[in-house]
Amino acid sequence: MNRKLVVFVPREALAKVREALFAAGAGSIGDYEHCSWYTEGTGTFLGGAATSPSVGEPGREERVAELRLETVFPAELQDQVLAALRDAHPYEEPAFDVYERL
Repeated sequence: MNRKLVVFVPREALAKVREALFAAGAGSIGDYEHCSWYTEGTGTFLGGAATSPSVGEPGREERVAELRLETVFPAELQDQVLAALRDAHPYEEPAFDVYERL
């Protein structure tokens, strides 16, 4: 069974994150590879005192232009796909969701 990953990423990190996800086994649909979709939006966050955000500073709400990136992956690869995501993503705590696909 396949799953869908949705992650929010700054534009300048899109290529690095996509490449890492694809190398970990994400992005294949039938005979097609490197399949993904993305669109623009604005992310917001307020880092606590113990955070070390890559954008802005702790204690100040930030608004960041981000891309919503979606791709699919086989369920059995979830651990390696999420490890690749965390390793390639520039944020201390990347925001993402994983969905079951029917």
